[in-house]
Amino acid sequence: MAVSVGQQAKEALAQLVQAAGLEPGALVVVGCSTSEVAGQPIGTASSLELGKELVSALEEGAAKSGIELAYQCCEHLNRALVVTAGRVQAAALTQVHAFPLPGAGGAVACAAMLFDPGRQLVEAVCADGGLDIGQTLVGMHIRPVATPVRLAQKTVGVAVLTAAFARPKLIGGDRAAHERPRELTW
Repeated sequence: MAVSVGQQAKEALAQLVQAAGLEPGALVVVGCSTSEVAGQPIGTASSLELGKELVSALEEGAAKSGIELAYQCCEHLNRALVVTAGRVQAAALTQVHAFPLPGAGGAVACAAMLFDPGRQLVEAVCADGGLDIGQTLVGMHIRPVATPVRLAQKTVGVAVLTAAFARPKLIGGDRAAHERPRELTW
């Protein structure tokens, strides 16, 4: 039996959470082209049906791991993001006014707004990780430094899958230590 695209996305999210060690409350940005999932060039065959399937599965996976998702719109909405009202308030995010549609904003972003009508559209986030389904370029919304994660899951449908998580910047020169030396104790 073939695995549904929703199940594929949910499994990819679980792999990212585990590989990156994301804690409950972490924010993961999801970018997805339903056109690419269906085997068509990005932006040519947007499908709200696929969007709903993907959002439903991803939300189930997020709830299980305690993380939160931000859904990236396409370039027609300047890659704005759909987030919960609680995230907007907690992080003092800048709201923008639009409603993503399958052909202008993206089917997954539209489905996310329909899934939870209380969600809002914001200009940008600084996410702890990202799941990019179909090469939608989510990197601008992952806080520095974005580190690639190689997942066992390589595709969702036929769309290329890329994942990353954020790690703190390494600072200092040659003499800087980035881990506590074992010999230093209290």
